[in-house]
Amino acid sequence: MWTPKDILLLALVVVTVWFIWVWARLAKKAKAAGKAEAGAGHGAYHAVVGWVMCFFDTLGIGNFATTTSAFKLRGSVPDEKIPGTLNVGYALPTVAQALIYITIVDVDIWTLVLMIAASVGGAWLGAGVVAKWPRRKIQIGMGFALLVAAALMLMRQFNYGPAEGQTLALQGARLWLGLAGNFALGALMTLGIGLYAPCLILVSLLGMNPRAAFPIMMGSCAFLMPIGGVRFIREGSYSLPASLMLTIVGIPSVLIAAYIVRELTLSQVRWLVIGVVVYTAAMMLRSAIRERGSAAKAVTPGSATP
Repeated sequence: MWTPKDILLLALVVVTVWFIWVWARLAKKAKAAGKAEAGAGHGAYHAVVGWVMCFFDTLGIGNFATTTSAFKLRGSVPDEKIPGTLNVGYALPTVAQALIYITIVDVDIWTLVLMIAASVGGAWLGAGVVAKWPRRKIQIGMGFALLVAAALMLMRQFNYGPAEGQTLALQGARLWLGLAGNFALGALMTLGIGLYAPCLILVSLLGMNPRAAFPIMMGSCAFLMPIGGVRFIREGSYSLPASLMLTIVGIPSVLIAAYIVRELTLSQVRWLVIGVVVYTAAMMLRSAIRERGSAAKAVTPGSATP
């Protein structure tokens, strides 16, 4: 008898096999056509970057912004190919994260399935809506909201305010709030707003054990990234050598980091969540400040058209 968890894992495996098949077929075709391979010659550097970034990504920190900075530091991947390289190269490590966390973390299966479905639905149905929203204002609002949420969690750690829940399931109004929140987070992913830290906060504030957020957020991204990665592969908008290296070193790095998370106590997990949220908030606010600076430089005296 198939359980909902079995069906969820099977669906993830099917998506993964499809992604690998498309990637292998089109990569072979591109190589036969003799297309230039951007990112070649930096194998050792990309191996170190992939290992470190996947390790911290498994802890919930995220790896897109940090990997982008690493690529730009050495100029190892052309700027226009960075988004595709990240989506393709980190797709399989993210699937590995999801398979591990769904297997080892106890969470109500229907809460898990519905929360993942909400984020995937948000990414697909909400993309056209949020694409029109001001990215910088969203970053500022999300950044400050995360700092406030982190402060609330910090107060709870020192026994100030209401006690944090430890439930592994959402029901009734809390379930609907969770679905609405994850739907919105899935939509915001299309703007480059990370899902991990907001999802950690969402789950915690709804009274769930913060450990339950890991299979939810990893499962959400595990379905979205292979689908997004295939789009970049078909367009050729990625670096094959860099993506391969990120994948090869990323999977074993994920296994080690997941083992560490499993061994953490609940209190340690909460401290980890607080650290991740504060870091993410700081990065969002810094990114918003930089975008404002870039926009200001673009608008110079005399640049207006008559």
